[in-house]
Amino acid sequence: MKELHRVVVVGGGAGGLELATKLGDTLGKSKKAHITLIDKNRTHIWKPKLHEIAAGSMDFGDHEVDYIAQGHWHNFTFRIGEMNFIDRTKKEVYLSPYLDKSGDEVTPPQSISYDTLVICVGSLSNDFGTPGVKEFALRLETQEDAKNFHSKMINACIKAHYQPGSIHESQLHVAIIGAGATGVELAAELNRTTREVVSYGLDRIDPKKDIRVTVIEAAPRILPALSEQLSQATENLLSNLGVSVLTNSQVSEVSPTGVKLKDGRTLSSELVVWAAGVKAADFLKNMDGLETNHINQLMVLPTLQTTQDENIFAMGDCAACPWLNANKHQGRFVPPRAQAAHQQATHMVKQIKLRLAHKDLKPYFYRDFGSLVSLGEFSTVGSMMGGLIGDNMMIQGYFAKIMYISLYKMHEFALHGFFKVLLDTLARLITKRTEPHVKLH
Repeated sequence: MKELHRVVVVGGGAGGLELATKLGDTLGKSKKAHITLIDKNRTHIWKPKLHEIAAGSMDFGDHEVDYIAQGHWHNFTFRIGEMNFIDRTKKEVYLSPYLDKSGDEVTPPQSISYDTLVICVGSLSNDFGTPGVKEFALRLETQEDAKNFHSKMINACIKAHYQPGSIHESQLHVAIIGAGATGVELAAELNRTTREVVSYGLDRIDPKKDIRVTVIEAAPRILPALSEQLSQATENLLSNLGVSVLTNSQVSEVSPTGVKLKDGRTLSSELVVWAAGVKAADFLKNMDGLETNHINQLMVLPTLQTTQDENIFAMGDCAACPWLNANKHQGRFVPPRAQAAHQQATHMVKQIKLRLAHKDLKPYFYRDFGSLVSLGEFSTVGSMMGGLIGDNMMIQGYFAKIMYISLYKMHEFALHGFFKVLLDTLARLITKRTEPHVKLH
């Protein structure tokens, strides 16, 4: 009996899980290939939702996807563990042992053979070597990061309410370093949810006076990757919410008590979040000779194959993929966005089918539909581009919010299909009416 083609997908983020699910539903179900998904976590959450988990406006349990169950339902195998090396000659991926919270070994070191390997391990924030960030700043890179921040935020509010004496300057002050989408969205959500938390009996806290959120950005404006018009509209909305915005402000150090800026100013803060910069994981730059750039992204061809190995592909935030289809973007790479990972997952399904048929692979063309930034219940701002209207148009308010929600629904449809998503959405709407509007634990 002929051995099945072995497809190994490393990374169960938006693109990786969609890819494994689609391959399982087609090639896995028809026994044309064996699909394996590797991730260091047990469950998946859509990364653009992490700021909502951190702020407490979304219950993590309602949106997480269990990898083992997803694999069972969609004909792929899940292996838990973190990739630490690739042997390109043997065509094997090596995983570190998986340890539980107590440090006990759950799974031993593993090696998994592949014929086609797809690496989509996402990205991390880039601290640029700033002193104190690793020791004293919180990040929003993983599910655990988001839950950890939320727990610290709730504890800070409870502590302030029960302590004797007045609330001092740094208490209940959140400093968010980096005014990209993550930082801006977190600031808007926190402005609402902290006030919701206080309304549940923590009446010694004056939300208008005691709770402060500051966004710090080194560039001349917030959302520097987006249009100036969109940036200004967002800053106006944040200011109206009471969020302080500091632009042209570089952080020189993070300390246990706050943030020091390069111009000498010091901001006292109980919680500091680092949301600036993007890079791929450090381990990729030593991955058996695969070519990487200065932020550790794997260099890929337009086919999404890595430049040094035709059997290894990379996609999503960890891949430096040429942006082919627009002259004004000549020489640039596809931006690290959820919509790019979604498109690349669809393209990779076709690529793997072409490989199995021994046909030439096709180049990937990124379609930029614009950018959207959610400011929680207050507003959503964004731009629509390219394939939808032929140009760049700013959108705001209810229509922009519907478009933002639709991005997540597209991800859910890719994983679960229409019927299950419809039932889950109805269940969440019903539950929302019977529980607190903010998570309190």
